[in-house]
Amino acid sequence: MNRLAGRVALVTGGLRGIGRAIVDRFVAEGASVLAVDLDEDGDGIETDRLAYQRLDVTREAEWIAALDALDRRFGPLDILVNNAGSSRIGTIVSTSAADWRFVMDTNALSVFLGCHHAVARMGRRGGAIVNIASARGLRAGSTQCAYSASKAAVLSLTESVALHCGEEGLPIRCNAICPGVIDTPLMRRHAEESGGEEVIRAMAALQITGRLGTPRDIADAALYLASNEAAFVTGTALRVDGGFVIRDR
Repeated sequence: MNRLAGRVALVTGGLRGIGRAIVDRFVAEGASVLAVDLDEDGDGIETDRLAYQRLDVTREAEWIAALDALDRRFGPLDILVNNAGSSRIGTIVSTSAADWRFVMDTNALSVFLGCHHAVARMGRRGGAIVNIASARGLRAGSTQCAYSASKAAVLSLTESVALHCGEEGLPIRCNAICPGVIDTPLMRRHAEESGGEEVIRAMAALQITGRLGTPRDIADAALYLASNEAAFVTGTALRVDGGFVIRDR
């Protein structure tokens, strides 16, 4: 069964980690996908239903260009996944104004721009928006001051978009996913810089399940929210966190 047959999707941060897993899952389920990323090199990934374009998600003109390219290549947008994001470690004392702006622009402004243009283009045709937030948006960390705040902003924006679409009678659903600690190359690199396997074991222990999440775990959730199986789901924050949020502090 191809759950996204005939659908057209754009996935930000689509070349690696969670984004790449979502891209692969969507293509396998019948969608045509434009994977966008800051990376200049998307060579070798393109097929008849998968294309790549560079996109700085903090720049509105590049969003417009990417959506225009999607329209020319595959047709009008049906599904948007706002996955691109970044983090800088810091408390309220050690986080600089520059760090705050960088994280907020990458994680929150980018989602606003994506939703802003997606809703305008989907209009009364309808569609689905999936925003990748974080369990840290629900349970803040003192050393992730800017990151936690940015992901909380994504959750609030998700509800606002869902409310607007409902009030305007637009058949557009907007939902968020809150991942726990996911085993990605970026996470591994940060762990190696901080202490290696001991840090990874500690991060796995943050989840009730006692393991790290996988990109596929998040891709499966994104597939559900993008598909007709979630036709009655909008404005929600789906925790895919192995129990991170409810674990005793």
